[in-house]
Amino acid sequence: MGFIDKLWDFVQTTGFYVMFANFTDGGWKNLVMIAISLLLLYLAIKKQFEPLLLIGIAFGMLLTNLPGAGLYHSDLWIKFMNHEVGYGYIMENGGFLDYLYIGVKTCIYPCLIFVGIGAMTDFGPLISNPKSLLLGAAAQVGIFATFIGAIALGFTQLEAGSIGIIGGADGPTAIFTTSQLASHLLPAIAVAAYSYMALVPVIQPPIMKLLTTKKEREIVMKPLRTATKTEKIIFPIVVTIFVALLVPDATALVGCLMLGNLWKESGVAERLCKTAQNELMNIVTIFLGISVGATATAEVFLTSQTLFIVVLGVVAFGVATASGVLVAKFMNLFTKNKINPLIGSAGVSAVPMAARVSQSVGQKANPSNFLLMHAMGPNVAGVIGSAIAAGVLISLLG
Repeated sequence: MGFIDKLWDFVQTTGFYVMFANFTDGGWKNLVMIAISLLLLYLAIKKQFEPLLLIGIAFGMLLTNLPGAGLYHSDLWIKFMNHEVGYGYIMENGGFLDYLYIGVKTCIYPCLIFVGIGAMTDFGPLISNPKSLLLGAAAQVGIFATFIGAIALGFTQLEAGSIGIIGGADGPTAIFTTSQLASHLLPAIAVAAYSYMALVPVIQPPIMKLLTTKKEREIVMKPLRTATKTEKIIFPIVVTIFVALLVPDATALVGCLMLGNLWKESGVAERLCKTAQNELMNIVTIFLGISVGATATAEVFLTSQTLFIVVLGVVAFGVATASGVLVAKFMNLFTKNKINPLIGSAGVSAVPMAARVSQSVGQKANPSNFLLMHAMGPNVAGVIGSAIAAGVLISLLG
């Protein structure tokens, strides 16, 4: 074989050749996906839309759509879902991103991230004001309302459950649920969930102002009592036992969340707490982002379903916000010490961003109003609520 023939053989192995030789048969889709990944990188870096995870998702999307790289094989995972092959076959025949994706498929990454979230969360405001649980629960209405809406639009029950969980505004929970119910929707749902989490300060205020009067936004709430150390230690243990007995499918998420929190509140595992907050959280975030992005192949992402998911995600988030505000207004009909309805919007589990939005909108109405700690109660309750909602959906549909 001459030099020219060897050179031609080399050219045929390049991604440039593969993409443009098959341009009309689908190669153009790879260019579109590369453009989308670059757009997401721009939003993550320039606009700071959830950059810690969105950069990884976008770069994983870029890697998986570069022809010839062989880092992720969607055909292997189709066989896996059809029970034709197992993890061993994927380990033997897969690529780098296939190996990382096993951590998503087995739900290891979302659970480990919940350990880190628990180690960084203070449940004191929730313990001091147990009524916050109602506001956190109210926000989960967005999940189930969108679930019904998705079914009405023609999605299967498994797909609808995965789409609805976007309303919880909790990326790891969305990934945990989708990986078990409808893993083919994972890239679209992950991108939608984390994008809307980043857009909390944009999406929530108009809804909050629309559903409240200026007088309601000016309500000043009494300072919360300080939760004792004993209460903070007992809380994660009691919640784990109660949730595990009530919704066993939520035990993995809630148990990991409460383990991290117990390390924090016990005061005797500071080294483990710091590791969960930093090293563990950072490492798992890297793996989770890249592997979720790797699933965003052109065949999966460039569909009408993706557009519907993006629209339904906004609906889910909007309904969740509105439900929290309206339930807070309803509670005021029966309580002597009035609740500022703005804290109800923090029932979504975008911690602590949603609580900060409540604080911001409240201070614009009344500069002397400080709602942050009051809003943190529903906010952390929303983390627990979305995990329980995920467990319910998995139990009923999985």
